[in-house]
Amino acid sequence: MTLVDAMEAATLTEEPPAAVSYRRRRVIGLVAALAVLIVLMVLSLMVGSKAIPVSVIWDALLNPSSNADQFAVRDFRLPRTAVGLVVGVALGLSGALIQALTRNPLADPGVLGVHAGASFAVTVAVGLFGVRASQGYMWFAFVGALIVTLLVLALGSTRKGSSPVVMVLAGVCVGAVLGGAREALQLTDPDAFDAMRYWNAGSIAGRPLEVVWPVLPFFAFAVVLAFAVSGPLNALALGDELAVAQGVRLARTRVLAVIALTFLAGGATAIAGPIGFVGLMVPHVARWIVGPDQRWIFAHSILLAPSLLLVSDILGRVVMRPAEIPVGVVTAFVGAPVLVALVRRKKASGL
Repeated sequence: MTLVDAMEAATLTEEPPAAVSYRRRRVIGLVAALAVLIVLMVLSLMVGSKAIPVSVIWDALLNPSSNADQFAVRDFRLPRTAVGLVVGVALGLSGALIQALTRNPLADPGVLGVHAGASFAVTVAVGLFGVRASQGYMWFAFVGALIVTLLVLALGSTRKGSSPVVMVLAGVCVGAVLGGAREALQLTDPDAFDAMRYWNAGSIAGRPLEVVWPVLPFFAFAVVLAFAVSGPLNALALGDELAVAQGVRLARTRVLAVIALTFLAGGATAIAGPIGFVGLMVPHVARWIVGPDQRWIFAHSILLAPSLLLVSDILGRVVMRPAEIPVGVVTAFVGAPVLVALVRRKKASGL
């Protein structure tokens, strides 16, 4: 082979400059999202009814003492930040997963009624079966999320395939019915649900780390499942026929995606209550940064969603200081206008 032939072969194997630039943009976006998340985690430890400097936080983690500020960091703000991190990851990934599964840019666990199903199941566990510990009603949340997911997918299916509009309408209707049923159950036993009022609004405050540990294995399993089906979901975005032509096993892909979605949405609801709009907004932001590749969307959603949840929680602490606004209320204030804007757009971000 001559030198000219070797240079031509090397040129043919090189990636186009546009592809290299796009990959660099994805990596830079991922690093930036990680940096923002770390900064927000530090701010979450610092900001509250009383500002605590970084030096005190550092001492609380490495040189614990009986200091009141250190106690506040270790026993309240650190668990709150950890819960926000875990729940945010679950909400962001579940939103990206359900949008890819349904090929619907307006889908998220809240809009499609998955949160309502998990919340209703937890209400049944507390009101009818006397379950009080999260380790107990976590299983009810999983079952409720699974049933509603399957129901909405079935209602949104037509002879020509899944209809995004019908699916959103089905999710809203199912969520409204289950929300009303949940309120009715609470009225029958108000004492049992008095402690759940803050949970119903969606909050990461006052959640000890003991609430998170039982759910972590399910979240880890769900994350692995989500990335395992990310490639087939990329093919599924082209349509069922083209996906089958590329060797995708549709039933297997959808079953694994539903299992991952159930664990993520159900576990997040069991820990923090129904927190809406995070799973709707974050995948769109990720898609604007990285394009339609689900693997990169999932990776960015895992970092962007806890950032959104933590910044909403921080805002909830300072807006009405010394009182607090539950994070679910703050995300609703932010998310509702975003949902209206997405609906009014001629074309939502492509899937």
